[in-house]
Amino acid sequence: MALWFDVTRLATALNLVLLGGLCYVWVRNYLRLRTPFTLGLLVFGAFLLVQNGFALYIYVLDPTTSDWFGAIPERYNVAIMTLTVLQFGAVLALTWITRK
Repeated sequence: MALWFDVTRLATALNLVLLGGLCYVWVRNYLRLRTPFTLGLLVFGAFLLVQNGFALYIYVLDPTTSDWFGAIPERYNVAIMTLTVLQFGAVLALTWITRK
């Protein structure tokens, strides 16, 4: 059961790293181009960055909720892990295409 929760924490941390890099690129692009699309990407990335930061806080730093997540039935940890890994895949694809 702990394996699924560890994968969730790792994917969330990796999401934070990728989103931090994306937001950095999008801030630079927005300051240079001033297009609404770039601003939209920046706002999107900022919301996801905050969401993943809060999730990592809940999963790692808050003792009550981190213990609770570790103790819930395995199927719920698998579901949370699946959603987090899918989000990581989406952010990874966005990072890959942004680098092109």
